[in-house]
Formats: sequence, structure tokens, C-alpha cells
Amino acid sequence: MQVYELSGPPGPNEIIADQLVLALGFFDGVHRGHQRVIAKAKEVAHKIGAQVGVLTFDRLPRSAFEDLGPIHYLTNRRQKIQRFENLGLDVVYIAEFNEAMQTLTPQAFVDQYLVGLKVVAVVAGEDYTYGPKQLANMTNLPQFAHGRFAIYQVAHLDENASRKISSTTIRQDLDQGKVEDANRLLGYIYRTYGPVVHGFARGRTLGYPTLNVQTSMDQRLPQEGVYAVKVKIDGKLYNGMASVGHNDTFGDDLALTVEVNVFDFAQDVYGQEVTIYWYSQTRGMIKFNGIDELQNQLDTDRQEIKAYFARLDEKMS
Repeated sequence: MQVYELSGPPGPNEIIADQLVLALGFFDGVHRGHQRVIAKAKEVAHKIGAQVGVLTFDRLPRSAFEDLGPIHYLTNRRQKIQRFENLGLDVVYIAEFNEAMQTLTPQAFVDQYLVGLKVVAVVAGEDYTYGPKQLANMTNLPQFAHGRFAIYQVAHLDENASRKISSTTIRQDLDQGKVEDANRLLGYIYRTYGPVVHGFARGRTLGYPTLNVQTSMDQRLPQEGVYAVKVKIDGKLYNGMASVGHNDTFGDDLALTVEVNVFDFAQDVYGQEVTIYWYSQTRGMIKFNGIDELQNQLDTDRQEIKAYFARLDEKMS
């Protein structure tokens, strides 16, 4: 799969084929709704023997016009590209949402980016926009296309006809600790990654040594609490329990940390990158009255999470 970063309209070296089908969107999370759009693009491309790819942006376009504060994505660039590759795309175009892009008219966007990439068809969700939504929407796209390429609009995918599957909904689920709901909408287990760094070694004194995982600011963490997780270390998955919180039992105003007690694991992996797969929140964060109370709760947490994975393994067998 080829990846091109576009700081402006594509040039000759960035055009991969005379026939290209593009899926359009920001694709944060590459969730089941996005997967449906990409599957339709692949279907169209297969029928006509064309290459298939996506055109996305380097940041959430809305952030250029509104002060959204720090944005914690469901998938950062690296993760998004990996998911695109797993879905079997030929090419990914990541357009820089710079000042020039912000001032493009809908017609210029179509002419310079879609026609410029020699698309024969585009596929997008029904709410896709390429400028002011009152004008640059899927309903009006044919008037800008002027018959130069086919247009396929994919309807929203709903969960049990009750909730639209969207990046916004998934972010809300994670922010409320509802990782099982988020995973269902994503179509895969939500994950974050980062290097293992040195912490205060409090868990070791409690009999629960932890990996302190440093998470970059562009990754979204679930709500503070304790979670059943799997951790990939050197390509192998281990069950464990993770804590997201400020360690309030040990003091006030402490930094947010991600700490994972990995079951049946005792290797030194400082400096190594690990991936955390978030399965289920077992409880919220609690400020304990003392070390004994905390240790008793950790014993209970481990038993509950081991039982959770035992049930999951039985269900999958």
C-alpha cells in the first residue's frame, strides 16, 4: 500500500493509476460505518478493474475553525494507516488541512483533488462534506462533478436501529468507560500503545507490579477506572488488569497514569513499546483509606478479571 501526504493538490508523481476509486472521509477509528464505505469502494473498484484508496485529512477539519482544545483521536495517523492496510487498500492520501485547503471552494476541491487524482468513482457516507455543509454535501456533489466520475453514497450504519455508528458515539462511550459498547461499534478491540517507563514502583510493594505505559497526547484513553485488558509484548498477548487514574490514594494532584498488572509475566521490558487492548471496565476509580484496603480491592479485581477472561475464552471456544 502506498501512502502520500499532500500539502497541496496532487502532482504527477502522486497519481497512481488512470482509474481510481476513492473512499472519502476523516475515518477516525475506522469503525464499522467507515468499513462499510471502504467495502463499497472496493466492490466498485473490483467490478471495473480500478485501484482503490482513501482520501483523508491530517487533522479533524472542524479543528481549523473551532477551538476544540487538545484532540484525542480514536486512531492516530499510524494506527489509521495500519487499519487501512489491513482492509486491503492500494493507496492512502492524507491531505494537509492547511490554510489553502480551508479556503478552497467546493468546486476547486473536486477539480483539484478528485478529478486531479483521476478518480472514476468516489464513495462516502451520507454526511460527508468538503466545505460548508449547506453547500458542500453529498446531495450537491453531482453538480460539482459534472459527470466526470460516479458517486456512491453510503447510508448511516445504525446499531439495532437505535444508535448511529459514528466516531462521536464511540468517543462518548470511551469517555464513560463503556469500552464494550465502543468495541462493538468499532468492530474490533480498542487499543492504545506506548513505551514502558519507570514509575514509583508502588505496585511492586503491594504484590502487583505494573507496567507504566506512556501514552501520547493524540491517543484517547478510556474513562478513569480499572479495566480487563490484554497486552501485546514482543508479539505475544497476555491477560492483565489496567488502571487509568491519578493514584488518589497516594496523594492529590498526581499525574494521570496508565498502569498494567500483567498476569503471569515477570520480564523487564522498560523502554519497549507495548499495545494495550481494552476489553471491559470492571469498576471506577476509588480513593482508598489505606494500603490494606487497596490491596484487598486489587485481589478482588484480579479474581474478577481472570474470571472475565475465562468466560470470554469459553464463549469463543
